[in-house]
Amino acid sequence: MRWLNLFKANLRKEYLELRRYLPNTLAMIITFYVIFLGMFAGIQLIGDPSSQDVNTQYVIVNYIFWFLAMMVVNNIGWEITNEAMRGTLEQLCMSPMGMWRIMVTRLFSSTIVNIFMIVALLYLSMLTTGQSLNIDLVALIPILALSLVSMFGLGFIIAGMSIILKQVQAFLQILQFILAGLTFVPLSTAPFLAYFPFVKGVDMVREVMINGATITQLGAGDFIILTVNGVVYFIVGLLVFLYCENVAMKKGLLAHY
Repeated sequence: MRWLNLFKANLRKEYLELRRYLPNTLAMIITFYVIFLGMFAGIQLIGDPSSQDVNTQYVIVNYIFWFLAMMVVNNIGWEITNEAMRGTLEQLCMSPMGMWRIMVTRLFSSTIVNIFMIVALLYLSMLTTGQSLNIDLVALIPILALSLVSMFGLGFIIAGMSIILKQVQAFLQILQFILAGLTFVPLSTAPFLAYFPFVKGVDMVREVMINGATITQLGAGDFIILTVNGVVYFIVGLLVFLYCENVAMKKGLLAHY
């Protein structure tokens, strides 16, 4: 029940912030849509006409997953920074639930809220390009769920750095390009990327949405790799976060910005 109440409180917080700062929310959506239009225009102008449809489908899937990764991974870092600037970071640590539980439910809450924007961008992109992707929820939901676990782990690592360093905005901006590289580079080109967070998930999503693969056609080994990847990165990320929180408490970095 305590977990449920915490989740409901954070879900309401995320929704209210997006609604009350609606111009900023709309600007964010428009910015990412304009970025996609630039990618699409590049394919149309300089791409091979014989493979334009496939390339466009790849761009849609990669760009949507990039947006999802940025929202999940970067969000918790911004949350820590904002809490520190507001002077409420120490209060989170003093909560009976503990900061890590608050951040877990906040990650879930922000992801659920952002999913609606991502779905809207997905269908808007398909409408713009005239391309139709295979939206097989039976296959996509478990892949996305397991991919999100590794994203949460990476987000906790960023959050741990934010607790100690406070100012990580420049690093978060650089991280956007790193996430873009992980999302856009095909796994067939660089197989070692399967050991990086969520990259295997992107590859499996492409198989479903572009090539029309069903959940039974995806190999059990792919799901094993994706599951192990997610669990390992989540555990490592949580341990890093708890360690950084402990360091910040010992050095007295939570009470001031």
